[in-house]
Amino acid sequence: MIRNEPLKGVIDRSLNYGRRNMGKYLRLASAGKMDVVLDIGAGRGDDLLLALDANPKAALHAIEVYPPYQKELRARGIEVHALNIERDRFPFADGSVDVVMANQILEHVKEIFWVLHEASRILRVDGSLIIGVPNLAAFHNRCLLALGKQPTCLQNQSAHVRGYTKSDLLALVDGPFPGGYGLRKFSGSNFYPFPPLVARPLSALLPNMAWGIFLLLEKCRPYASEFLDHPVKHQLETNFYLGEHS
Repeated sequence: MIRNEPLKGVIDRSLNYGRRNMGKYLRLASAGKMDVVLDIGAGRGDDLLLALDANPKAALHAIEVYPPYQKELRARGIEVHALNIERDRFPFADGSVDVVMANQILEHVKEIFWVLHEASRILRVDGSLIIGVPNLAAFHNRCLLALGKQPTCLQNQSAHVRGYTKSDLLALVDGPFPGGYGLRKFSGSNFYPFPPLVARPLSALLPNMAWGIFLLLEKCRPYASEFLDHPVKHQLETNFYLGEHS
């Protein structure tokens, strides 16, 4: 996030969440089976309501730990699961969820392999994984790096601990789980430092330079703990949480 006061009132930061992108992806997902939808880190449930628009009969589930958001979610008729996504098993059977969403969440987690393991475990084959993250390769971040400045999406005094580009995110998914997911759609949202009238067409024209990137992935084959195997197989010198997996 840019905290420059001169830009206040110019940038529409609500575009960072890519609600148009999420809505389009959910409508595509609903063309198949979309009975059970899970949002990881659901906030107030805006993306889940988009899922409800796409399929009014869908069962909506949220993983959310912030009590005020839990209250709002329940008031909207959404089932809430209060758990630690970096340590706990998601409360769903293998292959029982049709759509898993993670919008502006994965940049906050250290235990990325555990989160992707659980998401892939519960998602059915042919189900949809929808990811939205800040773009490390955004236009304004490239400008900042050229000036020797830190990108806004990966500042060490913030809550973000990971940075993503399209190519790196696809490598993260496909490297541990080869052929596990296919990319159905890719798009961008918002374009700093421009106002919405300019930011919307620029993000559509140049998604790799947009503030946020959004991917609609389809699960292509059964999952067998490949994300937990990866840190061990490649001897990553970090103490990643792998549950009881060895």
